[in-house]
Amino acid sequence: MTPPNKADTAPQQEARPATWVLLRGLTREAGHWGDFPMHLQAALRSGTRLVCLDLPGNGTLHAQPSPTTVADMAEAVRQQLSERGLQPPFHVLAMSLGAMVTVAWAAHHPEELSAAVLVNISLRPHSPFWQRLRPSCYPRILGLLLRRASGEAWESAILQLTTCHPPDGPGLLRQWRSLRQRHPVDTANGLRQLWAAARYRAPATAPRVPLLLLNGAGDQLVHPACSATLASRWACALAVHPSAGHDLPQDDGGWVIAQIGHWLSDQAQGGGSTESATPAPDASAAPGDGVTT
Repeated sequence: MTPPNKADTAPQQEARPATWVLLRGLTREAGHWGDFPMHLQAALRSGTRLVCLDLPGNGTLHAQPSPTTVADMAEAVRQQLSERGLQPPFHVLAMSLGAMVTVAWAAHHPEELSAAVLVNISLRPHSPFWQRLRPSCYPRILGLLLRRASGEAWESAILQLTTCHPPDGPGLLRQWRSLRQRHPVDTANGLRQLWAAARYRAPATAPRVPLLLLNGAGDQLVHPACSATLASRWACALAVHPSAGHDLPQDDGGWVIAQIGHWLSDQAQGGGSTESATPAPDASAAPGDGVTT
């Protein structure tokens, strides 16, 4: 991944270094970010800290039972941050189920969040179920469940369903298989997370936290209309990648970083929207310090 130039993104215009919390989605863990956090941290203001957390039941917490409500997942995130001695307010970058958790967090504790970037989110009641999980995915997922597919088959299917053009598909699949072997998510926890996501009902009005929505027009899992509908109803910023899939940071992490930088600069200048939908320019940035899991 080639991250954008700091001069292009200009997130360093924030008043002081921030702590960014990164959250992944259903049955995914911090390791699924790959090298994206290092590139993001390198583009942010010097001193910014990134914390990549796992939801209970995933990653390093795979032995724990997953909460059956999104609200309880949000409380688990808050507890992890408190145990690490980290104090709000936080910036959050979250995907899919992690984005739902962030909405619940922002709705109940808006004072704890300075800003939130939500990637390929879908929320009930703002979008119907056939947009929140596209019908074209049903046969593939059902077949895997009925066959009790192997972990390798699941990871291969997830890669195909969530990415459109990852930089190194075979290499990424090997990484994901290794993560599954180290931190297996059992079926019960997967179902608990799915149950929580299916039942979560978001507030009708936007939380009192600045929001940026990012999505990929090529998302095969969640219809891009979900983000567009939410952006319209909540009057928040939206940037659409013209070809990326559900795992937008894997398909074009540099673009994600560029959109965050543009939006932060806009927020610092008193604005509140972003219209950009073009890939980030090619530039180089060395990985920075301060990324923790």
